[in-house]
Amino acid sequence: MIPTLLGLCITLLFSGCGAKSDETRKPQPALPVIIVNATDAKVSTQYSAMLEGKVNVEIRPQVDGTLRSINVDEGAFVKAGQPLFHIDDSVYREQYNSAVALQHAAEATLVAAKLNEEKLVPLVQNNVVSDIQLKTAKANTQTAQAAVEQSRAAARSAKVNLDYTTLKAPVSGYIGKIPFRVGSLVSKNQSAWLTLLSDVSQVYANFSMSEIDLIRFREHYAGGTLQEKVRKVSPVSLIMADGTLYPEKGSIGTISGQFDPGTGSVRIRAAFPNSKALIRAGSSGKVVIESFYHNALLVPQAATVELQDKIFVFVLGKGNSLRKQVITVAGKSGSSYIVSEGIKAGEVIVTAGIDKLQEGTVIKPLTAAGAAPVKVAAQSAPVKAAVVPVGGVRK
Repeated sequence: MIPTLLGLCITLLFSGCGAKSDETRKPQPALPVIIVNATDAKVSTQYSAMLEGKVNVEIRPQVDGTLRSINVDEGAFVKAGQPLFHIDDSVYREQYNSAVALQHAAEATLVAAKLNEEKLVPLVQNNVVSDIQLKTAKANTQTAQAAVEQSRAAARSAKVNLDYTTLKAPVSGYIGKIPFRVGSLVSKNQSAWLTLLSDVSQVYANFSMSEIDLIRFREHYAGGTLQEKVRKVSPVSLIMADGTLYPEKGSIGTISGQFDPGTGSVRIRAAFPNSKALIRAGSSGKVVIESFYHNALLVPQAATVELQDKIFVFVLGKGNSLRKQVITVAGKSGSSYIVSEGIKAGEVIVTAGIDKLQEGTVIKPLTAAGAAPVKVAAQSAPVKAAVVPVGGVRK
């Protein structure tokens, strides 16, 4: 009985040893890694934008009447002062003629009042008539003078209404849609405009920037005020609706003074020259803002894991064990993240097969060639990425 128990224990002992040996011999996953180095990088950020002309004028009637003529076509280019529409002016012309006639009558009354006043002056001096008559004559002259001024104002007002019957272009630009036709009854109180006139010699691209992007914008550019920072921004580009690049560069002009509480974004306007009239008001596009980072740490997006609004990478440590590290992303350059915090230059990170990795996993690191293992370098001092304008490097 005793030899049998002894044999069983020996069997279990060797069986346990074999299991431990198998555990030790478990193969380590071979995964590609890269060494994170500091380099220069360009970041291009696109913002959807609506385009409008430098000046957009709603042409509206200032008097009531029937539209007598339309002197332009939709889409036509007009110069400032060119007649666009003509409203029937027969009523307003008669009103003007009547006002002018009343003005002439008032002027004649004033002349008569002055003559009467002048006639009484020597008579009063010679005590022929009483002084009260001269005072009355002077009062009549002043009344006649006031009547003249009132009639002249009425004549000018009638002339203004008469001139309003011809609607002229206030600026040079392109004519938009014309919803009315000859014979239509128009009114100065109507809500609809006769047409929209756009000066597109320069166009504005209006886009929105989130609060986070605006904070990064403030940090990236030097200057004491926001307007000083805006002046440091390099020329921006415009991608048209069909995906083509607009041939001329623009500049950031203004940034709104407050955020939209509904969208949490701030309105920004970029100005582009449009001498060839390639852009029309109402079109859309994308504004591209470029920045250069000096001494930036680039991490491929494929080497990261996003969880609960945080971005992680797996850093190779001693003994080829992995450490899960949170990183702070300052921007994107192509298919890579620009990292401002979380990792240091010289550290090694895993670039593939990271979905199922866990903290402390031991791997066999491979270079990009796929064979040689990578040795973990000593940790160096953290590198802070600095943004600089296009064409220069911040020292």
